[in-house]
Amino acid sequence: MTRPDRFRPARPPSRVGQPARMGQPGPAAALTAALVAGIWGQEVADQLLFGGSLDRYGILPRDTGAFWNILTAPFLHADFGHLMANTVPLAVLAFMGAVRGVTRFVAATLIIVLVGGALVWLFGRGGSVHLGASELVFGFLAYLLGVGWWERTPVAIGVAVAAFALYGGILWGVLPGNPYVSWEAHLFGFLAGLLAAALLHGRRPRRAAGQNGVPFR
Repeated sequence: MTRPDRFRPARPPSRVGQPARMGQPGPAAALTAALVAGIWGQEVADQLLFGGSLDRYGILPRDTGAFWNILTAPFLHADFGHLMANTVPLAVLAFMGAVRGVTRFVAATLIIVLVGGALVWLFGRGGSVHLGASELVFGFLAYLLGVGWWERTPVAIGVAVAAFALYGGILWGVLPGNPYVSWEAHLFGFLAGLLAAALLHGRRPRRAAGQNGVPFR
């Protein structure tokens, strides 16, 4: 006698490789708070203890002895007015990026700091110091827009639309204008944010297939 066939329920679709969904508000809020607190703490110390001398660690274009200032420049500000202008957009965009996945957001931040800063060092106006979190602000905005384009999921597109509605108007800042504003940091921070989105979210996952090769819907 042959044993009767047993019924095997279909396996649920695999979630491996699917894009991260919204769901990390706690870690995202903690990371955002730490970022903002760190920048404010640095500026308070700079103004009260160092008399603003830490600004020398901003980006000095094509100064080989100061190349690694690209790591410090986005966290320095000329004064409290400069810092306050950057604080709210930085906090909002950082949280919007981190809430979808803290690990990838940290990686995106490193790409923005390194690539954006290196481009400012290479192509920025000489005889000046480029500093400020606006490089991160423009980078985070571009990152959110890029994630919406690459992933094209409802959540990613919704976040991208919200980010653009809130801060899309700042994109005029990538053009030369005020001689006291580093439009180079804005432009190259934005380009680095797009690069981060492409590198970290560029491959849209394929749908998992069933045993007969038919994709789950």
